Formats: sequence, C-alpha cells, structure tokens
Amino acid sequence: MEKNESREIAESARESVWARPSFLRDLFLGRFNLGLIHPHPELDPDEEPEAKEFLDRLTRFMERVDSDAIDRNGRIPDEVVDELRRMGAFGIKIPKEYGGLGFSQVTYNRANHLISSKDANIAALISAHQSIGVPQPLKLFGTEEQKQKYFPRLARGAISAFALTEFHVGSDPASIRTSAVPTDDGTAFILNGEKLWCTNGTRAELLVVMARTPSRFVNGKEKKQITAFIVEVNWPGVEIVRRCRFMGLRALENGVIRFNNVRVPRENILWKEGAGLKLALITLNTGRLTLPASAAGIAKSALQICRRWANERVQWGSPIGRHEAVAEKIGRMASTTFAMEAIAELCAIMSDKGNCDIRLEAALAKLYNTEAGWRIVDDTMQIRGGRGYEAASSLAARGEEPIAVERMMRDYRVNLIFEGSSEIMRLFLAREAVDFHVQLTGALMNPNASSAAKLRSLMRAALFYASWYPRLCIGGLSGFKSFGSLAAHIRFVERSCRKLARMLFYAMLRYGPKLERRQKVLFRLVDIGGELFAMTAACVRANMLVRKGADANATRLADHFCRLARHRVARLFREVFHNSDGHTRELADEVLRGEYDWLESGIVDPRRDTPVELARPRF
Repeated sequence: MEKNESREIAESARESVWARPSFLRDLFLGRFNLGLIHPHPELDPDEEPEAKEFLDRLTRFMERVDSDAIDRNGRIPDEVVDELRRMGAFGIKIPKEYGGLGFSQVTYNRANHLISSKDANIAALISAHQSIGVPQPLKLFGTEEQKQKYFPRLARGAISAFALTEFHVGSDPASIRTSAVPTDDGTAFILNGEKLWCTNGTRAELLVVMARTPSRFVNGKEKKQITAFIVEVNWPGVEIVRRCRFMGLRALENGVIRFNNVRVPRENILWKEGAGLKLALITLNTGRLTLPASAAGIAKSALQICRRWANERVQWGSPIGRHEAVAEKIGRMASTTFAMEAIAELCAIMSDKGNCDIRLEAALAKLYNTEAGWRIVDDTMQIRGGRGYEAASSLAARGEEPIAVERMMRDYRVNLIFEGSSEIMRLFLAREAVDFHVQLTGALMNPNASSAAKLRSLMRAALFYASWYPRLCIGGLSGFKSFGSLAAHIRFVERSCRKLARMLFYAMLRYGPKLERRQKVLFRLVDIGGELFAMTAACVRANMLVRKGADANATRLADHFCRLARHRVARLFREVFHNSDGHTRELADEVLRGEYDWLESGIVDPRRDTPVELARPRF
C-alpha cells in the first residue's frame, strides 16, 4: 500500500505534458533532432561585457581565498562571505529590479565553474542558496508580493536553504512526516517536524520547507498533499538542532532543523497548496545545471595538475607523461573535460533560450558530468601518487607545492549524491524514456483495465508502431558535411539513436510491466543515451569554436572523445540483453538472507566503533 502511495504521489508530481521539444526525448524515440542544438545556440551579446567584469572580479577574489584554511577550520570566514555579498554573488540570477545582478544561467554556471575549480565549500554555499534555495522557486513561482519582500534580502546576501529530506525520507516523498496544519481562521499554518541534511541550514536566514498539508478527497479517494513554504529562521519555534559533519566539504553549513509549532502565514506558500513536490521537481530542472558546470571546473583543475606534474616528474629517465599508462589517462581526461564543458554550456544556453524542455537534459548533464568528473579526480590521485594522497598542509610543511588532490577527492565525491543520486537520475531518465510508450500502451500493461480499453489501446499502438518502427530502420538523408571530420561521429549518433529506440521497444516487449524492475537493463539504455548526447554536444561545440576561429584544436578533442564513447556505446548495446544480471540478483538475495555471513568472519563488527581508552602513543 505504501509503495503504491509513493508511486501515486511521485506520478502526480511529474510534468506529464511536453509543451516544448526535447532533444533527449526525441533521441530515445529514435529521432535525431539535431536542429534543436545545432548550430550551437548563441549567448546574449549584451550581457557579455558586464558578465566578464563580474567574473574577472570573482577570479581575483577566489585567488585570495585560503581554501586549505577553510577546510582545516571547517568554516568559511565571515569576511569571505561578506565580500561575496558585496560583489553580488548571492544574487547572480535575481532580476536587477529586485537588487540582483540579473545574469543568465550561463553566467551563473560560469561563476560556479570558476568557484568550484578552487573551493568546493564556497561553491556549495552559493549553489545551495541560489539553485535549490529560495531564489530559484521564488523566481519561478513566487507572487509579486513575495518577490518584493524577499528578493532584495536574498540579493544582499540573506543566505537560504532547502528543507526536504527527513530521517526516514530520501527520495520517497510519500513518507514525509513534517506537517503544516491550517489555523482555525485559515490565515496561517502550524508547522511541526524535523529536517535532515539542510545545506546552508546552520547559516541560513530563509528556508524553503516541504511539509504535508491536509489531504484532499477526489471521488471519495484521499489525495495526500505536499506544500512548499518560505520560512524565516528567526521565527519562534525554528530550532537549529545540530550541524552535520562529512568526509569532505568540511565547511559545509549543513544541519538538522526542527520546527516546533512554527506559525507560517498563508501568504508564504510558494505556488499553491499541494504543489510542493512538483515545485521541487521543476526547480531542479534548472537547479541541477550548476553541478555539471562545477564538475567541469574541477575537471579542468585536475587536468592542469596532471599536465604539469606529468611534465615535471621524471621516472626511468623520462617524464611520466611520456609513459603510455599515464599518457592514456591524460588524453582521456582532456577530451572528457572538453565534452563535460560542452554539455554544461549547451544545457545552460538551452535553459536561457527557453525554447526547449530541458528536464531530461538537466538530469543527464548532472549524471554524466558528475560521474565523468569522479573518474578524472580518481585518475588525478593515481597520477600524483603519494603526493596526491598527502594533505596539502603536510606537503607545504615538507617544502613541496601544496596541491590539495586529497581534498579535491573528499570534496568531489558527494556530487554523485547531491540533488539526486546517480541511481535516482537513471531511474528518472528511464521513466521518461519509456513514457511515450507507457501512455500509448497503458491499458495493455494495466491488469485492471477493461477489455474495451485494452482493445482501444491495442488499435492505437498498432497504428503508431506500423509506421514508427520501419522508420527506425531507415537512415536520414543528411550527410552532416558541415561537421567536417566529425561528420562520421554525428552519423554514428544518428544510427545509434534509432538502434536505441529499437532496443527500448524490444525491452518493453520482452519484459512487459516487469521492465520497471529490470533496472540494470534500463540503466544501460539510459547510459547509451547519455553517451550519444555527450558526443553530439562535443561535436556541436567543436564545430562552433572552429567556425568562430576560437580554437581549431577543439576538433581533435571532440574526435578523441567520440572515439572512446563509441566503444562504450558498443559495449552497452551488447550488454542490454547479454549480461549476468540474473545471477547477480540471485546471489544478492542469498547474501541478504545471510547465507554468506561466514564470509564476514575474522573482522571487527563496524557497528561497534565505540570510543575506548588506548595507551598514549609515544610519538
């Protein structure tokens, strides 16, 4: 029952209508709609001079930041935050008429790209405030009165946070226990509950809080509601319980927040009652775009570290960069970094243009870039070796350059979890990839549907697939000559997207309603889509740069990235139906039943990590 309730709430919050085109949605349907992103969309030329001035000032500021001290002390100094306030960094996207800088998503992404390359703690502070905190949903759904009241404060640097997660609630909205009950006169709500892992929560003035409000009854059936509220931290009953500490991001102001009979005025509802979860999902469509940009910035820093070290470090008579094992890593890092930036910039520009629905592109950009970036950070640790594992302060104490690779690794890892873990992103993308087919054949998949409904669904499906499927076997007429030497890769993407659509269709026929439980099959299909999108973005960006005379070497990077991606696509296609998923699942079930608990013998139970008094060390 609880599982069905969760599904119903999640489905009701989905954006089910596609009012604008989507490159990725078409890709999963076998349609290579290149015209949506090529030629590469142009930036707003009027914004460029002012944006450059701001980014130059931000660069000079970040060069002065002592990131090692921030990590060591576990706090961003007040003077650093105050200087960010003075330069307007807390209001980058807030419209100018409310006191913000009024910049585009592209400029905002570039700011986060820049900050992340030096200090992930500051990047998290700025991003959590503007990407998922109050400014973004207020911009999308706030009333004019709410904007007049809160935007100026936010632009001046009133830090905000987003409060959704609870102790037993991660990605399952049906389990939210925080409640908001209307007062007798209906002018306010009484908020009670506790939220976990509120980034910026221990330093915030304003919160977006998701709470369960009274259910509605439709046709005698209860519809549970989740509503978003703007809550001020200084209101009576708001309690910062504790600050959470983590492996990385040691200056992250993340905490547990408790609400004890907090009176929230009705006018502080964001959007409308019962629309909280949908608000959160729509907000994240653009909110997620920050992480791909940050990941690309970190990847660039890692590449620079490796390039310099591979030229300086000599082993067996030659720089390590000349040894094939290291050279392979550096080549892959460079071309992947180029693709990551291509994805981040393309999605940001698409968001600014507003002519496409980017819900899939944003999710895939977050998934692809954070995972690709993690591999780059891991390779950087390997190339730097012991100096990568050693803390920057220790390197400095020994007289070596304090390059903080170990901090980079600690700080980066959470990006695969923030704002939707990789698994949740793949589930979301898989659900959307099959959405068209589900809508078309819904009655056939529904065991409770009537025979008449099944017959109507069958006739609709037969008419569609009779014309759709043959088109998947016939290539397009375009030779993509404008891409020059990259045309072969674009043709590969066009062929492969048709094959992807066929494989998705075969999977639906093979597994029927059980397909949703074959997550590994769906994940491989999603990953193929991700590789094809990344290839296209890289080629489109390279084409744009060459056409503008910016950098002819971009073609070399895009070509290398696509060569590697084609191998990954071929492997994923092979493994869709030829894999060991069944055996792995059976083994996992046996492990969970305790049949292999003998394998865990000879260790100390990690749950018994209690403090004990040890002898004082002699060093």
